[in-house]
Parts: sequence; C-alpha cells; structure tokens
Amino acid sequence: MRIKICLLLAFISVTGFSQEKTALTHNVLDTDLSFSLNSNGIASIPAFSLGKPAVIASVNISKGRFSYDPVLAYNLEMKPWFIDNWLHYKIIVQPKFELKAGANFSTFCSGFMLNGDEIMRAERYFAFSITPTYRFSPVSSLTFDYWSDNGQEKGSISGHYICLSYDRTEIELGEHMLISANIMLFQLLYEGDNDGLFVSPKISLSVKDFPSALFFQATQAITSDISPWPGFRWNAGISFSL
Repeated sequence: MRIKICLLLAFISVTGFSQEKTALTHNVLDTDLSFSLNSNGIASIPAFSLGKPAVIASVNISKGRFSYDPVLAYNLEMKPWFIDNWLHYKIIVQPKFELKAGANFSTFCSGFMLNGDEIMRAERYFAFSITPTYRFSPVSSLTFDYWSDNGQEKGSISGHYICLSYDRTEIELGEHMLISANIMLFQLLYEGDNDGLFVSPKISLSVKDFPSALFFQATQAITSDISPWPGFRWNAGISFSL
C-alpha cells in the first residue's frame, strides 16, 4: 500500500512539473452540484449495489489543476449507502488530451438484521486512480480509467477496476431536446469471486437550457464468476444540476 502511494505521488510530481503552461492558468474556485433520484441503486461492483431507489448528491470543487469531488448516496429512508471523497489532480491538460490522478477515501454502508433490529455496518476503502481522456471533439471523448481499490476492514474486498468508456453529448433531437450517450466496458478483478467483464450503456434526455435530465442505464455481465450470476440490471432516474 505505502509503495503504491509513494509511486503515485512521485508520478504526479515529476509529470506535473515537466508540463508546459496550458490554458488552465486561472485560480478561480469553481463549484458544481448535481442531484439524482435513481429507481435502482446499481454500482459498477455488484457487491456494492443497493438494489433499491436511491438519492445521490455529487459535488465538484476545483481550483486550477486540483479538484475535490465528493459523492453522497442514501436510500429513500436517508440511510447511508456510500460516501466518496475523491481528490483529483490534472497532470496533463491539453485541448485534445487530459491525464489526471486521484485518491479516494470512501465508506460503504450495509445493513443486517440482529434480533429483529437492523444494524448498519460501515466499511472503509482507499483507492487511487489514473485516468487519461482523449477528446475527438468538444462533444465526444474516449476515457480509460484504472482504480486500485483497497478495503480497510476485516472481511472487506480489494481489487482492481479497469474501464474504457465513450461519451457523446448534445445530440440534437428536434429544436429543444438533447440526447447524451455513454457506453462503458469494464473489467473487475476483485478478491472473493468478484471478477467479471461488463458492458454498461447510459442514455440521458434533456431540454436545452434546462438543468435537469431523464436517464436510463443498464449493466450486462459478459463473463463473471460472481454468484449469483449478476446478469442484466437496469436503472432509471432524473438528475438536476445547479
């Protein structure tokens, strides 16, 4: 663990100082906030899925190359599902290419019954990521994402998440409607028979100049040793941006 952290910090420092000045020179603090209401809380790692409606709040606070990107997720009874605390640093920022590294201190919550009462259990995870993105145009991009995820509690799982995703935004549908599409192909390499290859498309429909969207997301297992077989899962909802 310590070796991984040291290598990540060294990579960020050496690469960051070697880059020429880019257009990202302002020091303004930018903030974005979004909420979503989901019909079926699914997660890339099936073991972490909620399997019931959820409310998710995502925040982006950025200044220069650094950003803090927390995510808070709860079920409709406002019992916690997970909390992410991503810190990101943009190592390379070019018009066509971007490379960022990140570290995440997260908590995953689950419940179990004991003597007729529900007991909440929290598991802590530490992850680091490397994410290069290539932009074909202002509205289309290809992203490769790698996470090393490390459970900190006895019985929690650790492993690797590898994802290739394509995004296409602002596809016009008539004069007032926009469609955005995303498709992900991701591989899980986790302990305890939590491996698998999955495909996950997502489609969002929005009105121009209106800060909300309807979305539909599906996840289909291609190969997996997860039991029970994860098969096909879907999720629909509405999101709001501020």
